[in-house]
Amino acid sequence: VHEFVVGDTSHPQTEEIYSELERLSQQMREAGYVPDTNLILHDVEEEWKEHLLCYHSEKLAVAFGLINTPHGSPLRITKNL
Repeated sequence: VHEFVVGDTSHPQTEEIYSELERLSQQMREAGYVPDTNLILHDVEEEWKEHLLCYHSEKLAVAFGLINTPHGSPLRITKNL
């Protein structure tokens, strides 16, 4: 079991995880994805809002799963609220 929080850099594979997120983010932007920063209620710059959305804990978990599991295998990610 692995645990992630927003902006987490404590995992031993942090570099690979963030690299995978960058790759995925680039693919999403090329496909037309535009993050909805209206959902971020913090009073911060627009660029930082996008950063918060990109490096959210669930996205870190997905990137970790993609680089550590065989292609096509299921990923199970839960959010602990």
